[in-house]
Amino acid sequence: MNKTVREQILAVRATGETNMLDTRMAQVIADRMGFYELVVFIEEHRAEYFNFILTGDAGEEGAE
Repeated sequence: MNKTVREQILAVRATGETNMLDTRMAQVIADRMGFYELVVFIEEHRAEYFNFILTGDAGEEGAE
């Protein structure tokens, strides 16, 4: 996960509009906010997304 996607996840979470485990709603909010990288990331890397939501571990790239 790169820094941009990590920051976008945190921004969507900060809205408080959805449970972040509701990936469809998280994608709707991300799309509305112009976070297209996050919309695609959730589709292509669902396991990594859930891991970050549940553990806060962003992987090696997110450790920057």
